[in-house]
Amino acid sequence: MRQTAVSLTVQSGNALARWPQVKSPLRLFWNASLMGLAKMVPFLGVKRVLYRLMGVRIGAGVAVSGNVTFDIFFPELIEVGENAIIGYGATILSHEFLRKELRVGRVRIGRDVLIGANATVLPGVVIGDGASISAMSLVHKDMGPGEFGAGVPLKRWRRREPDTKPTLKNV
Repeated sequence: MRQTAVSLTVQSGNALARWPQVKSPLRLFWNASLMGLAKMVPFLGVKRVLYRLMGVRIGAGVAVSGNVTFDIFFPELIEVGENAIIGYGATILSHEFLRKELRVGRVRIGRDVLIGANATVLPGVVIGDGASISAMSLVHKDMGPGEFGAGVPLKRWRRREPDTKPTLKNV
């Protein structure tokens, strides 16, 4: 189950309207600027540096495709393990503004994880080493090591044995 904590509650209005109480506008501008630059840069090493400047803990060899969005409010709560691949247009969130509250949660993406194009990872999710997430999936719960998940909402489809190597047959 996702691990989130309520960080802000409001009695009237909505929580998103109170965002300046949560994060400095200058910090958000900095993070959004780095994010915009990282979305356009084709060089993976440069992208990793830009994400680290935002506060994302990102491992060696991580491949982040184009148009990926990391949370600009709390990027320091996102951790991506070595050799992970994050597909085009994926979104990794560590906060969610609801009508009356703000929830914040750490996101841990393990080593050798594949997150498909346009997938969304919600706050408080842990994705185990070697897991794979299909394109266009909504990751709202934890995934164990080696598991494969797909869908909206995410369903676990099968578990891949770590020693199993895919093979091409009849190519």
